Amino acid sequence: MKFENVLAELNGFGRFQLKTILLMVIPRMTLPFNFLLNNFIAAIPSHHCDISSLDDGGLFRNLSQAERLLVSVPLQEDGTPNSCQMFAEPQYHLLLNSSNMTELPTVPCQNGWVYDNTTFRSTLATEWDLVCDKRRVNRATATIFFMGVMVGAAVFGYFSDRFGRKIMLLVSYVTAAIFGFASAFSYNFTMFAAMRFFTGLGMSGISIITIVLCIEWVDIKHRTAVGVLMSMDWSVCTAVLPLVAYFVNDWRHLTAVATTPLFLAMISWWWLPESARWLISTGKVKRAHFYLSKCAEANGREQFMADVKPEVLSKVILVENENRKYSYLDLVRTPRMRRLTLLTAIVWFGVAFTYYGISLNVAGFGLNIYLTQFIYGAIELPAKAFIFFSLSKTGRRLNQTGTLLTTGLCIFCNMFVPKDKGLFQTAVGALGKMFSEATFTTVYLYTSELYPTVMRQNGLGFCAIMARCGVSVSPLIMLLEEVWGHLPSTIFSLVAVGAGLSAYFLPETKNIRLPETIEDVELTRRRSICTSDEKAQL
Repeated sequence: MKFENVLAELNGFGRFQLKTILLMVIPRMTLPFNFLLNNFIAAIPSHHCDISSLDDGGLFRNLSQAERLLVSVPLQEDGTPNSCQMFAEPQYHLLLNSSNMTELPTVPCQNGWVYDNTTFRSTLATEWDLVCDKRRVNRATATIFFMGVMVGAAVFGYFSDRFGRKIMLLVSYVTAAIFGFASAFSYNFTMFAAMRFFTGLGMSGISIITIVLCIEWVDIKHRTAVGVLMSMDWSVCTAVLPLVAYFVNDWRHLTAVATTPLFLAMISWWWLPESARWLISTGKVKRAHFYLSKCAEANGREQFMADVKPEVLSKVILVENENRKYSYLDLVRTPRMRRLTLLTAIVWFGVAFTYYGISLNVAGFGLNIYLTQFIYGAIELPAKAFIFFSLSKTGRRLNQTGTLLTTGLCIFCNMFVPKDKGLFQTAVGALGKMFSEATFTTVYLYTSELYPTVMRQNGLGFCAIMARCGVSVSPLIMLLEEVWGHLPSTIFSLVAVGAGLSAYFLPETKNIRLPETIEDVELTRRRSICTSDEKAQL
């Protein structure tokens, strides 16, 4: 008897599993709130040099605000005041003839900036003047956060395979909550950057542990449904984020609001189960029996567990050495694990790189930032419906490959949409966002099914590291617009295509039993079982 058979007898998608999924939704609300928070807290509103110091009590004082700007700040090609330059001296002759400003001497802003507070009451840029020469520092805030996510993937991936899913999930809750609120109260940019790094570290644990814990508690035929269902909270909260940001338009308050659900998550943690699959693989059969009995009670299958003793469970998952401690080195010790590790690393890098290339550039696709972010969140819902049916019919491998290639195609096509066609830009961008979300939904489920139980969190942790490498680079790629306007989109498209081709060489996992050990992965033909429906057709 295998563990999958035990789950099937206990009703692998009953009340117990539904309760576990719902308890996971609470902390997962904070994921899109924090991962996409930079779109709002690091936004750069319209600004120009502060010219109040030029008020010399003479002619300048008698001018209107528009006239003061005209004689003090050069105009850009679109007719708006220059954001970073001002005239060395007031040019009063421009009041009579403002047609030629090119030969007039200019200097960088001398006394700070004046910001348009119409859309945002305050952002990082307005708080610490992260504009002009410091614009790259402002852009780097997303990179700093995702570097923390990357480190967190390594930390929580290793320790959750070592000490268990549940305890490390609590550590991630506490870490993200403490440093998330500390970010909101930062008194300088250096402190803020450090706090966001550790917030990202905690968020990474929530991201990778919740999905694995749920997948390990459901049977084969419901893994697709659970994988898609677990990603619905991301899409819904992505659409909710701009609504929250619209009403909470101060960056400190918005950061605090994005962290608040974690306190409720700490309370709900007490009702979460540990992974019985992990407990058995590490020799803790009595604790596994306890949680399986809880599952049986909730699902109305008490009689089955009454007949199953802890000694029987020890034979459900056969492990050569229960005391062996696995590490990231085990990802590359054997041939098939090496191949799996390399291919999934490329796929995860490409998935995250392109997804956040679109998600963190909402201002670059036309329309209002709030409306664009809402559309990008709402468009993910039909993507979930599409991917649910597609995964059930065609499997994981072709879906991962197809959605990545289509995402790259959408980004490529968007380069040829004229800038003045904001609605069309948003439409093509939203279509790319839809398919990129489909890639993310698939890759979490797919990867969880590819790696064995003894290495599942290590494998997912490593993949998350590669993903966060992609995410960390993604905001910086946008700076290449200064070299060539279409260079960032070209890079995003090529990476998506490369990742899609890599996914094609991964094995299919549809309706296949989860591998439990590295030996299972190394078998020439993976030991598998079909669902009862498929057996009936054979």
